[in-house]
Amino acid sequence: MRNNPTIVQKYGGVCLETPEKIRAVARSLADLHSRGHRVVAIVSAMGKTTDELIKAAYQVSPHPNRRELDMLLTTGERISMSLMSMALSDLGAPASFTGSQAGVMTDESHSSARILDVRPARVLEELDRGRIVVLAGFQGVNPRTKEITTLGRGGSDTTAVAMAAALKAERCEIIKEVDGICSADPRVVASAKPLRRLDFASLSEMCFWGAKVLHFRSVELAQSQNIPLFLRKWGNYEHSTRVMKEVIGMETGKILAVNSMARIEHVEIASTNLSHGFEKFAQHLKQNGLSWPQVLVSAFTAGKTRIMMTCESETLDTLLRTLERSKDLRKGRETLSSVSLTCFGGVSSDLPFQAMQILQSHGIVVEKYVLSPHSINLFVPVETREAAVRALHSLI
Repeated sequence: MRNNPTIVQKYGGVCLETPEKIRAVARSLADLHSRGHRVVAIVSAMGKTTDELIKAAYQVSPHPNRRELDMLLTTGERISMSLMSMALSDLGAPASFTGSQAGVMTDESHSSARILDVRPARVLEELDRGRIVVLAGFQGVNPRTKEITTLGRGGSDTTAVAMAAALKAERCEIIKEVDGICSADPRVVASAKPLRRLDFASLSEMCFWGAKVLHFRSVELAQSQNIPLFLRKWGNYEHSTRVMKEVIGMETGKILAVNSMARIEHVEIASTNLSHGFEKFAQHLKQNGLSWPQVLVSAFTAGKTRIMMTCESETLDTLLRTLERSKDLRKGRETLSSVSLTCFGGVSSDLPFQAMQILQSHGIVVEKYVLSPHSINLFVPVETREAAVRALHSLI
């Protein structure tokens, strides 16, 4: 088995939400293994387990300690890992590891840790023995403090890519309940088209601006490590999205997809300049045990630093509650949503005007927009988000 090709597969929570589904995945892994592959399976928590654990945490404390929250949330993936290994034990010889046991080393940040290194000695030992290895995704350990950490929502994707890089895998497959990557969320746009080939830069942009199909940090990691990345729908291996360095033959400026963020909040900070404002914001986060949100836009005017940000709703709710006790920080304006058009090869100069005209024709007011190398990102009232996605999808 030592010289056989290694395949890393990551299974999303919907693929594992029932015992029947877990057994079906186990049979698929055993079949792949029987065909001569070294197999590593990264598992997410079953179904809505993570949501339920977060809900329980906030029921017992309005400000859950981040260390304890990480300890709680990692149990979801450990349950999936153990059940999958039990199912595999009837079909082959499995080995199971948590993130720390598998050698996933992270920084000290709870709730949003970054992977510093992967030391997969135990994983390699079990693969060499001919075993199927099952790993709990989304988690690691800080080598200095020995504390368990989590990688943020969707972090199992990043676990899979990091492990594929460390093992020099032939490929990394992200297996979910959707048909690869589409031009929009199929639950919002029924006519969304599957994208069979994508370059890393475009996919990273899509994920940063709201595409839920992948953890955007996993795309950056796959690109930097040159990992062959495939996204597939569970039970349908004929169709997939292949992600590569370059996609030949696609028209420059072609619109690939429409994605959105449901909730974007604003914080205003009394400050003397932008740097001073961010310094105060960083201090506030540290004092309240909060991790950094995803900052989208910031500006300084008239003695105030204004920051637009997003992250999981639970974290945003906690952050906004802490602002009620602050003299210098407060919630800014009303909550907004974003709608983004991602293009291949750069945004055409007239696209912002086209997009705003289309939204205006549907009675949707654009509050502001931000250009990035591959996207135009428009900010709209929350109640118009899905209508805006459907309207802009007409440009594809």
